[in-house]
Amino acid sequence: MSARLFEPLAIGGVTVPNRIVVAPMCQYSAHDGCADPDWHSQNLMNLAMSGAGLVMIEATGVERLGRITHGCLGLWSDDNQSALARVLAAARRVALPGTRFGIQLGHAGRKASAQRPFEGGNPLSPHEDPWTTVSASAVPFDASWHVPEALDESGIDRVQKAFVASTRRAVALGFDVVEMHAAHGYLVHQFCSPLSNRRTDRYGGSFENRIRFALETAGEMRVAMPANVALGARITGSDWSPEGITVDEAVAFARALKGAGVDYVCVTSGGLVPGVKIPVAPGYQLPFAERIKAESGIVTRAVGMIVQPQQAESIIASGQADQVALARGFIDDPRWGWHAAQALGAAMTYPPQYDRVGPSKWPGAALARPGS
Repeated sequence: MSARLFEPLAIGGVTVPNRIVVAPMCQYSAHDGCADPDWHSQNLMNLAMSGAGLVMIEATGVERLGRITHGCLGLWSDDNQSALARVLAAARRVALPGTRFGIQLGHAGRKASAQRPFEGGNPLSPHEDPWTTVSASAVPFDASWHVPEALDESGIDRVQKAFVASTRRAVALGFDVVEMHAAHGYLVHQFCSPLSNRRTDRYGGSFENRIRFALETAGEMRVAMPANVALGARITGSDWSPEGITVDEAVAFARALKGAGVDYVCVTSGGLVPGVKIPVAPGYQLPFAERIKAESGIVTRAVGMIVQPQQAESIIASGQADQVALARGFIDDPRWGWHAAQALGAAMTYPPQYDRVGPSKWPGAALARPGS
């Protein structure tokens, strides 16, 4: 059996050994942006052995004001960089052959200064050390949230320079992939959507103006990166809200990003405004990725309730997307890639210390996963 899911893929100047990606997952365990040496090390080492060809580090703030919470990872300082270097070195020591590592750089904008999800997820109260947030316009995320300051041109320049500086730090750390977060209602997405962007200058109004901030930022990030590092963007396929971003705009955005030097897009949706109804079901965001891949020609990653190996294989084999990404699927099963290989009849290399668990050496594998 030939499994397309386990075929290599070229993304710009980077080749990944298979089409499986660990999606970025916030851990809310950093200290002033610095990775926790215990939690982040065990988490990333686990994911490095998962069988995924590409492991994406969680959303990482490009400036202190860009963190979602006090516990979010950052890459704006030497301390941040040193802490992440130690964690990344540990993960590389145990990574399966060919595994690539990427980092998602972002800025939370008006969704910053919030509690960790397991502390409530609400905006920080005065006694919780809140900070002033920024956005495309002075429009709050919700009625109970703080009103952000609208970035002026000097503020836009500061944030773009922060993206570039963090990109350079990511390159110095040896990441193979750097991804700009332009989705889930964070700052770049806030500029792109008319639901959050009420500007009347060159960064607001028309679709072309609304995506200007994203294109400029991506272009400057590309200039700061060598050709052997891939540049990606996580974009939204829909705001799931009237008057918001549509899939037609997402296709046009992907084309424009490709023209700015972006090598791939990861297609997600929602997160910009509260209270919307999203029809969550297996592969519910796949139609967005399929259209973007077909109509833009850019390497496209699908994400969202992709759970079963056969489902992932079908997505790749049918050409709906070039990669599939799982998030909570890897928390639930940190060896998802191993089990997918077993289910699809593909070869998988195991760490030598764990080699005895392979199905050719352990009859229990078939008992644990009957039908694989």
